[in-house]
Amino acid sequence: MSFKPKAIFLDMDGTILTSFNKVSLKTKEIIDNLREQGIFVFIATGRAFDEIAELVPEGFQVDGFITSNGMAGYIGDKPVFQHSLSRVLVETVIEKARQNKIYYELFPYDSARITLNQDKDYVEHEVRDPQPEGVEINEWLSRKQAIKEEIAWKDSIEGNMFSKFYFFARTKEHINEWKDILNELKQETDFTTSTSSSHNVELMFANVNKATGIKQMLAHFGILEEDILAIGDSYNDLPMFEFVDYAVAMKNAAEPIKKIVNDVTEFTCDEDGVYQYLSRFSSVKI
Repeated sequence: MSFKPKAIFLDMDGTILTSFNKVSLKTKEIIDNLREQGIFVFIATGRAFDEIAELVPEGFQVDGFITSNGMAGYIGDKPVFQHSLSRVLVETVIEKARQNKIYYELFPYDSARITLNQDKDYVEHEVRDPQPEGVEINEWLSRKQAIKEEIAWKDSIEGNMFSKFYFFARTKEHINEWKDILNELKQETDFTTSTSSSHNVELMFANVNKATGIKQMLAHFGILEEDILAIGDSYNDLPMFEFVDYAVAMKNAAEPIKKIVNDVTEFTCDEDGVYQYLSRFSSVKI
């Protein structure tokens, strides 16, 4: 390949994360190697910043993190930009989620995700065994862990800065009905939605996505918007793919995504696909 990137943006779920939500040591090592060569490497994920540390190997470092589908950017653990959902929108959406029995997690900045106690019964019921057909193992394990360890069950909403909502449903029919309700709500107030699987949808600040986050991060570093490569696997990566010069889909990506990118990895996220692909840019054999 003659293309040599100046900066690389990597999705997490289905890309650098295995199906069991871990980043391999090989992936860490190739990122370290490319950064030593002067290539910038960033994470661009739908996950909130506070979720990342437990998923990566010890000593994992990149030049920056774009989180919550472009809602925030971090260098190290310091935010360089943050957008927030309004308190009014948050309360409106939770009320509609309750009416429609939709599993939700609200992500405040700098504190644990929130679900209200009055919604606990139906939220937990959505994550009951058995694992529904069509729900990927990584998403199912994440929901199980969220219910068990990560959600802060509250009597009321706390805080004033919120990065995103995450919604999940056991069936495609239920989540699609919820998407229709959100689209109706968009007629009254402006926000952005994004999906990373056929069983979820996320809600962010208006006109925010991974591409807008990339633009802000490049501007912060003074990096020109050229010779940029991105690797991802899902529909929430589409704005990122459209923005960068060279878009790469994972082998495990959906077929419609593979059709619009420049290249596809030879290996899946469970076969160190990102490590294998990025190794072509390394001057040293890892």
